[in-house]
Amino acid sequence: MPTTTYADTARAWVTRWDRQQEAFLPQREEQFTALIDVVEEVAGRPDPLVLDLGCGPGSLGVRLLERIPGATVVSVDADPLLIELGRAAYADVPGLRFADVDLRDPDWAAGLGLERQPDAVLSTTALHWLDPATLESLYTGLTTLLRPGGILVNCDELERDRKASPVLSRLDRALLRRRKSRTLPQHDVDSWYGWWEEVQAEPAFAGAVAERSRRGYDGENHRDLSAAFAIHLDALDRAGFAEVGTIWQHGEVRLLCAVVADPEADLVDDEPHTHNHAPVHDHAHSEPGATP
Repeated sequence: MPTTTYADTARAWVTRWDRQQEAFLPQREEQFTALIDVVEEVAGRPDPLVLDLGCGPGSLGVRLLERIPGATVVSVDADPLLIELGRAAYADVPGLRFADVDLRDPDWAAGLGLERQPDAVLSTTALHWLDPATLESLYTGLTTLLRPGGILVNCDELERDRKASPVLSRLDRALLRRRKSRTLPQHDVDSWYGWWEEVQAEPAFAGAVAERSRRGYDGENHRDLSAAFAIHLDALDRAGFAEVGTIWQHGEVRLLCAVVADPEADLVDDEPHTHNHAPVHDHAHSEPGATP
């Protein structure tokens, strides 16, 4: 009978992590695809350097490297158990490395050992647990950490102002609720708290679990301190990004993108298109007898 290795055990728990995430984030893979599309579109090189903030066990980084194998992904998290799972499960993935770093530390980036400025900083469903002042400090630091023209993309459930837009807020939540009801998992999955309870009872990870306890982490440590869309918009504007806006959205879930100014960029607009994305036909220069 085959022996279960430490890596096998870690991979099994990462699979369970992905399943429980997908149970309440049914558009998760679609979000990952959109994030990687953005990196491919703006990197300008086959070997982009990407930071994944609040990476968990590295689910996004692994998917990005499957598409862009020349990339380097530095996956950052402060939870020692999630970092340990990722390192063990994906030890054989070239270009992926993990950093045990707390984003609340003003000097969090100093220990990453980056050889150049990142082309992109990504985050998924993680930054809402930072308080607004820490979030703004993080965003401000990224304007100089990223290369000129680099991008930050934060994918999260970011709420509208419910008092200012009560109907739109209700519709945002309804769209997510309906999406979840149409994509109920076809297999048994862990709940958020159930996954944490069981993984912390896994003997193989006793050391990481003890360190997690020492740091005071538990299933409650991820709080919604900055879940409002306006908090992120205001923080990004004050941080000094050149452009800020939503580039993908489904209900409250959005990809909020911020671009670092690049004075030397040679900006070239895409070809003009009509609303149905068909190429614009230049009637003035049509060949005689051509059909418009």
